[in-house]
Amino acid sequence: MHFEQSAILTVHNHVITRNPRVSVTHDKHRTWFLHISDVREEDKGRYMCQINTVTAKTQFGYLHVVVPPTIDDSLSSSDVIVREGANVTLTCRANGSPKPTIKWKRDDNSRISITKGHSVLEWEGEVLEMLRISRLDMGAYLCIASNGVPPTVSKRVKVSVDFPPMLWIPHQLVGAPLYYNVTLECFTEAHPTSLNYWTRDDGHMIHESLKYHMENTVGALAYKTHMKLLIRHITSEDYGTYKCVAKNPRGESDGTIRLYTSSPPTTTPDPNAMTVPPPSRPPRRDTPASDKGTKYQSNLNEIDKGKQKTDEGGGKATFNWVEGASQVTGKADRRRTSYSIVLFYVSYFLFFKF
Repeated sequence: MHFEQSAILTVHNHVITRNPRVSVTHDKHRTWFLHISDVREEDKGRYMCQINTVTAKTQFGYLHVVVPPTIDDSLSSSDVIVREGANVTLTCRANGSPKPTIKWKRDDNSRISITKGHSVLEWEGEVLEMLRISRLDMGAYLCIASNGVPPTVSKRVKVSVDFPPMLWIPHQLVGAPLYYNVTLECFTEAHPTSLNYWTRDDGHMIHESLKYHMENTVGALAYKTHMKLLIRHITSEDYGTYKCVAKNPRGESDGTIRLYTSSPPTTTPDPNAMTVPPPSRPPRRDTPASDKGTKYQSNLNEIDKGKQKTDEGGGKATFNWVEGASQVTGKADRRRTSYSIVLFYVSYFLFFKF
């Protein structure tokens, strides 16, 4: 008998139930066997074997039927689209025996943001609720059902977060010389994907041409785009204001870049090079020297030699190199400067006197 169903299955060698999956055998009438083929979940429960003696004797057995998990799509969430800042609730219902447990994970293994200050790597339960969702929460979420009976099953739910375009411009003022090429840049974030284009200050849209080349590169996150505008062979008409514009069903945004003229780059001197100016020389006349001039020049040389001898016993000179130029400091230097001034005035006086 199936005890819970109060259904007689077999009597002696005869099968009473109309279930074709049930049969009975025996071993010389000593051991009797009840066979159930193609076991189903409804076959679980208590079974009773009874011997109809004067005092009936019974024996019970229990059949556990395990069923691998299955996810009920009709009662589970499908892909959702929400506005940024809204709350999101995802549901996953699964059947199986024993009753499956449900876990949620992100497809890219990043953390799940439950609230602003609470995030987890995985969430257990049929219902996943996220408060004030942001663009960072956009992506695929996996509902994983398991009960110890293989195989484990999962369902992928894609969460899309819509928000109006936002722009970031790294350089709002760009300088370039005439006849050079220049590239203007804008970074955008938008979902759904925005329509991105460039205009001049008069509002006319810029199109691909020999003059202009436009390039949009999608970032690691699908809602990010890097906009570039290449302007070739700049002329005076190219200077002015440019706009990068991004539009999607949630809104529109634009940013301004001003292109101005600048001087072409020059050759930069080697910072390691050191320039030392030649030593200063006393002034001389370009006219031929007379005998008197030679005599007084000779006397001046002798005075200078005497001065040099005096300096040799003086203080030690110190040399300091500053930014490629030489400077001499010390007491000996001040003496030499004083002697040079005296010699200059003496030679000037003697020359005009004689």
